[in-house]
Amino acid sequence: MFSWGENTRDGFGLVKSNGLVKANTDGCVNFIHTKSPITHLSSGNKVVAFIRNNGKQVSVAWMQEDKDGRMITGKLKPVECRERILALSCSDAHIILLSEEGRVFYLTQSSNVPRPLGNLNQVIQIACGDQHSIALTQDGKVFTWGQNSSGQLGLGKGEPSTFSPQPVKSLSGIPLAQITAGGDHSFALTLSGAVFGWGKNSAGQLGLGDTIDRPAPAPVDCLNLKKTIAVSCGVEHTAVLTKGGLVFTFGSGRYGQLGHNSLRDELRPRLVAELWGAKVTQIACGRNHTLTFVGSFKKIYSFGHGELGQLGNGVKMDQSVPLPVQLSQGRIDDQQIEQTFAGGNHSFALCSSAQESGKWLNDSHLGKVTRTLDDDIINSWISECDSKSWRKIQKEITKTFSSVSCLNGSFLDKRRDKHYQTSLKHSGLDLSFARLAFKKLAKKDKVLAEVENVVQRILLTSLRKDPIGVEGLRVYLIIPELLRVLLKQQRGIDVTEAFAAAILRLNPDQFQVLVGLWSTLPVKHFRTLVKTFHSVSPEYFCMLEMKGYAVNKQFEGTVKVMERLYEVNCNRRINISASNFHVNRANRMLQNMLNTFLYSDYRILSEDFFYSIHRQSCVFNTEAKCLVYLLEFKYRFVLHGHLAFLVPTLHVSRETALEDAFQHLRQSGNDFTMPLKVKFQAENGMDQGGLSLEFFSLLGRELLTMEPKTLEVYENSGLAWFTTDDGGITDEFYLLGLLCGKALYNQCVLNLCFPLALFKKLLGLSTTLDDLKELSPTEASSLQYVLDEDWEVVEALDLVFMDKEKELIPNGEAVPVTRDNRKKYVDLYIDMNLNKSVQSQFADFEKGFHKGCPIQAWRMFLPEELMTLLQGDDNYEWDKLRENAKYHGYRPTDTIIQNFWIVFSEFSEEQKKKFLTFLTGTDRLPRGRSLSEMQMKITSLGGTDADEYYPKAQTCSVTLCLPNYSSIDTLQEKLLYAITHCDVFGDV
Repeated sequence: MFSWGENTRDGFGLVKSNGLVKANTDGCVNFIHTKSPITHLSSGNKVVAFIRNNGKQVSVAWMQEDKDGRMITGKLKPVECRERILALSCSDAHIILLSEEGRVFYLTQSSNVPRPLGNLNQVIQIACGDQHSIALTQDGKVFTWGQNSSGQLGLGKGEPSTFSPQPVKSLSGIPLAQITAGGDHSFALTLSGAVFGWGKNSAGQLGLGDTIDRPAPAPVDCLNLKKTIAVSCGVEHTAVLTKGGLVFTFGSGRYGQLGHNSLRDELRPRLVAELWGAKVTQIACGRNHTLTFVGSFKKIYSFGHGELGQLGNGVKMDQSVPLPVQLSQGRIDDQQIEQTFAGGNHSFALCSSAQESGKWLNDSHLGKVTRTLDDDIINSWISECDSKSWRKIQKEITKTFSSVSCLNGSFLDKRRDKHYQTSLKHSGLDLSFARLAFKKLAKKDKVLAEVENVVQRILLTSLRKDPIGVEGLRVYLIIPELLRVLLKQQRGIDVTEAFAAAILRLNPDQFQVLVGLWSTLPVKHFRTLVKTFHSVSPEYFCMLEMKGYAVNKQFEGTVKVMERLYEVNCNRRINISASNFHVNRANRMLQNMLNTFLYSDYRILSEDFFYSIHRQSCVFNTEAKCLVYLLEFKYRFVLHGHLAFLVPTLHVSRETALEDAFQHLRQSGNDFTMPLKVKFQAENGMDQGGLSLEFFSLLGRELLTMEPKTLEVYENSGLAWFTTDDGGITDEFYLLGLLCGKALYNQCVLNLCFPLALFKKLLGLSTTLDDLKELSPTEASSLQYVLDEDWEVVEALDLVFMDKEKELIPNGEAVPVTRDNRKKYVDLYIDMNLNKSVQSQFADFEKGFHKGCPIQAWRMFLPEELMTLLQGDDNYEWDKLRENAKYHGYRPTDTIIQNFWIVFSEFSEEQKKKFLTFLTGTDRLPRGRSLSEMQMKITSLGGTDADEYYPKAQTCSVTLCLPNYSSIDTLQEKLLYAITHCDVFGDV
């Protein structure tokens, strides 16, 4: 062992004088050759302690003050230890020792008998500051005790000092590689190189960019992605070592201990430039000095306070740049430096012969980190689970799967050090490795059942709502891979429900971090995540039925998580199909309700029921959403049924339908709780849905030609959009919205070709270049050209921030479009055309739309689905029309009926659509009124000379009045004429 620094008692009493050799000519460094190797040591301001003989022997030398006031090393005394000691650490007033059994003992100057400290067990690391101590357990828990004057215990604001170990709860779940402590500050280093600091920060020794003390662990963000592998602390400074051999220092620079050739304090980690390229492999901080070891050079560099020789440079003075310690070259050649130590004003380097290199480190089991799960452990469990070792395996499973830290540290992606790239968008996990591991666990039911039990009973209940950082959230990505295996074996439903509850307990900030990780998951693992909750979600709808459709909390969490995942999926760069979220059990439940509910049964439903259902829209396919819509429609009809007689029927003329409708709406006040009923003047018939359908079909045509003009049709697309010239407009945009809402409420088609952008805006979604491309392809192509073309070509266009006569930004006419701002120009152009230029028009329309359709279920639909609801479906299943047809006065086998279907089958697609318009008033099918559900009636049109008559249609009842023609040719001629001139031959 080499030693230098404050040591007036040569060799610390470890050897006799013949075992002590001066390692250089000026005698500043000693070489101590002990019979039994020193495997660990620690030095504080008042004590030096050594572990020898493979942990069987501990010796301590306390510092004393001589008559001249100098500190001298007292006599080395043996410590009576009953257990093998692996590590020790010295503070100002005491020493803590770590035994092979994972227990912690403390030792004071007044007694050489170690005393057990609290109930700490399974401890793998210890560290001391001046007046506080830290311990790390195998399952990743951190305990602190001692003075807390500056928050060095990390227990949170206002917590007092304590002399019994207390858990640092905010580090719970973080897989740690190292703990360390300085004067009054502390650090924890994770397996992925993240650094957390807390305590005193008067000189910036926490590296957080300020001098404010921290009472709880705070992430040192400056060190993110730097692959930190070690942290060492002095009294007011800190050194950090990266895997690449770089050294960063921060904190007090009073004595040059930062190595930056200055005495200035550094509030953030700063690279020690003098060591650039040297590839440092070890660091150690004394009270006010720093050591770095470069293994390839076999050189130790020192800097900082040197008044007591602690720099080993032969000159007892401070040094602000790294310079080599003056070790005897002859000794260095014969020895391998294993580890450097610094503490107080002492410096040490433990050595071994070339033959024994590394042996002491292996024997002492130093460097233990948080327990993790690996292939070897899994293999041992599944190979020995039927033997006498099962009880031991059960304990190991409990230790592993009850520890959040253990799981968070398992399955790290160490390929090309990817785990060091952990960030808000990268978990650092290899989830494929996790998948294989759990698949292997499933080979033994006994093992898998035990894992399931521990996860449900202990792990999930211990998950905190405020885990710190990405590393604390890894467990939320790992557990779905386990659930994937459990659910495949028809188990794990309760675990999944509990897991969903844990996710929903997360604080909003932590949940958003998890959302970010979900967003960047590989597709196959994101799909697994969705399937996990999808497979359990049907249970929610089963419970809903069992409990009489009252809002049910059981399994509700799984559906809520599905809602969050659906939102994430919508924003992912590569998303999965929406069908992955649909729960078919919901369709069956809703259809059963519609099929079995009597009029009064709808009263058992509630606003809470529909509010809950609306939020769960992601689990419903389009048909299910339509069923919810119908349920809410009937619920509100029953709820307001007593008002039905107060709602007058809308009387309109076919020639002035729009004007009559506007007049009616202006006079009807604000009561739109009931569906609209329509009656055409001078026509008989009651509105059973058909008249409303025809009415809204007529309105669609009139709205495009009305004056004052509310809509304009874009020539390139044929789509309608709000006019930007609203001169003379009073309430027409509001009434237009009201009519559209009423059409939706009545489940009718309004033949207006709006772009998808309208429905996105109604649902509160942003519009994009694709939306403008649908409405105005020419303009959108020009904008795409601006984005995609080489800048030299675009620059020649001399564009400015204008859209026709409108400024996109203040003084936009004078602001040129450049390479850097062209994306902003395009975004503003889209915003101007689809939003700002029609802001007041859309606001009035939206207000009317909400008023016209009081059913909130429409908000469940996607923009494409809502557009189909209002504008109709063109997915025709013509064969279904015949399958569901009913007959009055005719039989299906009659010649006239057979001829009719022959003629219809020979119609072109356009002719069939004309027939549909003739029959129903529109060629668009309302969503939920497909041809498979439409019951067309064919009735006999009496008369002695049938060939003289044309067919007629009663749109109110979807009835075709068909004369009994003498031949198929006559039928074809008369029917074609009728459907071509349907305005003449329609009836009610």
